[in-house]
Amino acid sequence: MKIIISSSLLLASLLVVSCGENKEKANSSAADTTQIATTDTATEKTFAISLVNNKKDPTCGMPVTAGISDTAHYENLVLGFCSTECKNEFLKNPKASLAAAEITKPTN
Repeated sequence: MKIIISSSLLLASLLVVSCGENKEKANSSAADTTQIATTDTATEKTFAISLVNNKKDPTCGMPVTAGISDTAHYENLVLGFCSTECKNEFLKNPKASLAAAEITKPTN
């Protein structure tokens, strides 16, 4: 009888230990997925220089060849900006900073 009880207790303890390991693996997999999702959402969009009608960011003056993260349509032009913050600043008073953009002719 003692052998049956001892065997049952041993099997039960093995079952508890093995279930705990699966939960740890599941938790670490969930953490890995969260980290990957965070990394994916942190990436910025970039646009081709040929799509915009300006050589420089109208707000900060950075050349668009350095990278375009956001765009805006203004008076039949597509303007590229180095960041969303620069775009938002431009949209507050577009005429004030349009001259700094070094506009090229729109391609039809």
